Formats: sequence, C-alpha cells, structure tokens
Amino acid sequence: QVQLVESGGGLVQAGGSLRLSCAASGLTFNIYHIGWFRQAPGKEREFVAAIRRSGGGIYYADSAKGRFTISQDNAKNTLYLQMNSLKPEDTAVYYCAADPGSMSTLLSGVIDYWGQGTQVTVSS
Repeated sequence: QVQLVESGGGLVQAGGSLRLSCAASGLTFNIYHIGWFRQAPGKEREFVAAIRRSGGGIYYADSAKGRFTISQDNAKNTLYLQMNSLKPEDTAVYYCAADPGSMSTLLSGVIDYWGQGTQVTVSS
C-alpha cells in the first residue's frame, strides 16, 4: 500500500525558508515519478516541482524556479522541497504526489497517489 506523509509546513515571514519532507512507503523512486503540488484557498491545485523516476530529470513551475529546490533521498525513501525567499503568494497546502505512469500525466495533475498535505503560510 502506497503512503505519502508530508511534514515541515508552518508559518514563516516573507523572505524566509522552509523545507518540506514527504516520507514515502510502498513504492520506490525507481518506478514512480514524484513531485509537489500546492493549492491555495479558492484556487485549483497547481504543479510546483517534480523528479522523473530514477532521477531522470527535474521540473519546476515558473513560480518555483530559482527559489525552490526538489530533491530525494533514496536511502530514506523521502522527497524534499527546499523553499527559499518565500512570498505571501506561496501560501497554500502543499501535497506530495507519486505516479508510475508518464511524466506528462503527473505534470498535468492526474496522479494515482497523494499525501494528506501540509500547510505553508507566508506572512507579509
């Protein structure tokens, strides 16, 4: 059974940093594409960053480029999102996602497995 458990969210001032973690069980990163999405109040869920299975490539949304870094620790089966220079518009629930299908499917948000989400709030 696949489980994704996020942690690391919280309240931070604009310009600050947070590191999100996603502990994965029941899957291996060699088979699944993995990534982060977020959903702000009143908005649709949107893509943030992803890693192609077996570390075959990294993708970022334009809003994340230069500020966020996605990484994985295969030994711990854990996905990370380092977020720097945070802005109030980054406020959202952040979700970890994993899918064994195509990368384009994951990027479009059609995903088999989601975590429960972790709240990130950036104050101005």
